[in-house]
Amino acid sequence: MLTDTQWATLEPLIEACRPKGKTPPQDLRRTMAAILWRHQNGAKWRAVPSDLGPWSRAAQTFIRWARLGVWERLLALVQNKGVQLGMTFLDGTSIRAHQKAAGAARKGALKLNGTHVRRLGALVGAMAPRPA
Repeated sequence: MLTDTQWATLEPLIEACRPKGKTPPQDLRRTMAAILWRHQNGAKWRAVPSDLGPWSRAAQTFIRWARLGVWERLLALVQNKGVQLGMTFLDGTSIRAHQKAAGAARKGALKLNGTHVRRLGALVGAMAPRPA
């Protein structure tokens, strides 16, 4: 996932931004590859391939770093170093919506079929004022 050149560029930036805990992270390169894989594919954490390490470690690292603002600091540091970033485009196919946002009819909503429309048309025609 991450080439040696990419990791050589990224590792010092991550080390500068990541929180310093009691124990150093285990296999940080593999964990970063799992996080990147998950975000590139839009998959759930449990779908991360096992060769990228335990999915729970990647998820825990991502969530913890998000709460601590590590990703924002890393982005600012990368931008200051002049590293070229790609672009992301979002459209309706990549954003999930609730089923009620899809325009589905409400329960108990009046469904107009041909028979109802004809009956309503006849009723309106019968109620119309007649010319004298």
